[in-house]
Amino acid sequence: MNSGDARKTAEGPAYLSGFGNEHASEAVPGALPDGRNSPQRAPLGLYAEQLSGTAFTEPRAHNRRSWLYRIRPSAAHPAFTRSGDGAIRTGPFGQTVPDPNRLRWDPLPEPPAGTDFLAGLWTLGGNGDAAQRTGMAVHLYHANASMDRVFGDSDGELLIVPEEGGLLLRTEFGVLHAEPGEVALVPRGVRFRVELPDTAPDGGRSPAARGYVCENYGAHFRLPDLGPIGANGLANPRDFRAPVAAYEDVEGPVEVVNKFCGHLWSATYDHSPLDVVAWHGNLTPYVYDLRRFNVIGTVSYDHPDPSIFTVLTSPSDTPGLADVDFVVFAPRWLVGEDTFRPPYFHRNVMSEYMGLIEGAYDAKTAGKGGFVPGGGSLHNMMSAHGPDRETFDRASAAELRPQKVDDGLAFMFETRRPLVLTPQAARADHLQQRYDDVWQGLERHFRRSDDTLH
Repeated sequence: MNSGDARKTAEGPAYLSGFGNEHASEAVPGALPDGRNSPQRAPLGLYAEQLSGTAFTEPRAHNRRSWLYRIRPSAAHPAFTRSGDGAIRTGPFGQTVPDPNRLRWDPLPEPPAGTDFLAGLWTLGGNGDAAQRTGMAVHLYHANASMDRVFGDSDGELLIVPEEGGLLLRTEFGVLHAEPGEVALVPRGVRFRVELPDTAPDGGRSPAARGYVCENYGAHFRLPDLGPIGANGLANPRDFRAPVAAYEDVEGPVEVVNKFCGHLWSATYDHSPLDVVAWHGNLTPYVYDLRRFNVIGTVSYDHPDPSIFTVLTSPSDTPGLADVDFVVFAPRWLVGEDTFRPPYFHRNVMSEYMGLIEGAYDAKTAGKGGFVPGGGSLHNMMSAHGPDRETFDRASAAELRPQKVDDGLAFMFETRRPLVLTPQAARADHLQQRYDDVWQGLERHFRRSDDTLH
C-alpha cells in the first residue's frame, strides 16, 4: 500500500461512541488477535505493543491503556536530538512574578506564511511541574499550513479547542475532525499530525486555524461526578467519539518531534509512526461537540456556581479539588426569578483562564477592545471580577422573562494554582492595557433603607 492509498482509508472520519469505553477497532479484518493481547506471532505480521497512560497498579476504574498492532514497533527509531522550542514553554514557570491583576488579551496576530500547528503553538502561562506530572499550561495556536511532521507530547495530554478553522488530526489510533465548537483530546505520548482543510469552498484562499490548548500534566481528564444531580446531565458519555483504526504504510523520511520535560526533541524515522493497523483499549484520542453539553441550571432563583458547567476534570489528591477543570458556557435558558442573571461578582480560590469560541459572553462586553473570539482573560486566585459595568447596568434593569442565551460559546480552564505568565505573554503587544477600566463607573447606590429604592 502506498502513502496515497493508506491515507484514503482515513479521509472520512468514522467514530466509536463512549467516554472511557473498552473499544476495539481494526482497519484490516483479522488484524486484532483473538483471545489474547500478545500472541507469539501477532496477526498479519504486525507487532503487538501496549501504550500505558497510567501506572499498571492504579485502580481499574482509573486505569488507562490500549494495545496497538502496528507495522513496526515504536522502539524502531533513531536517537532524538534537541531542536528549538519556538514559543512553547513548560512548567515549572518561574520567569515572571505571579500577577494578581485582571488581565485580558486580544487574539494572536496572523502567523507568518507556512506556520503549522506545532510552530504556531504559543504558551501564555501555566503552573505545576511537568516532570512531577502535576499542573497545566495554557497555549494558543495559530496556523496556516498543514504539518508534514508528526508530534507527540510526553509531558501531558492536549485538550485542543478550535476557535477558527477546522483541524484534521491524524493519530496513531485513527483520524479525528474537530471544528470550532468541538474539542479534541490527544493523550500523553500519542503521536499525531495536524492538517488544515481548505477553508474556502473554491480553494481560493489558504487555510487558517486558530484556537486554544490546555496541556494537562496531571491525572487524565475524566467526566466529573454528578452527585445530587443524579445519573444524567452535563456531558453525556456517548457523545464522546473515538476514532476507528486507520493507518499509514509510508516508507521514507518522516520527522517526529517529541516534547519531553519542556523541550522539543526531533528524530527522522524511515517510516511513518502512524502505522497502527488495529487497536483495543480505553486510552484513546477523542472529539466532543460542546453544543451537546446538557446544561443544568436554576429553575427558581440565583445563579448556579460555574462548576455546574464542568465538562471534564483532572482530579488532585484532595477529594473534590480539581487540578484542572474544563468548563463550557453553552447555549441555555435563563429563567431565575428576582435574580441577577449574569455570573455574579466574586473572588475565587481557583484561577480562571477564559476563552471565547464564538459570539459574546453574557458577562463581558464584546467588540473592539473587549472580549472577542480568539482572545482570553485571566483572573488569578482571589482577584475580584464579575460582570463589567455595561453588563451590570443592563442586567439590573432587564425584564425578567425567560431568556435564551444562544449567541455565544465560551469556555474556561480553571486550576487550583495561580497561573504564572510567560514573559512573551506578559509583554505581548496584544495584551490589553486598560482592562481594569471595564469596572470603572460602578457607582455607589447604597441607601439606609430599601424603601428608598422602590
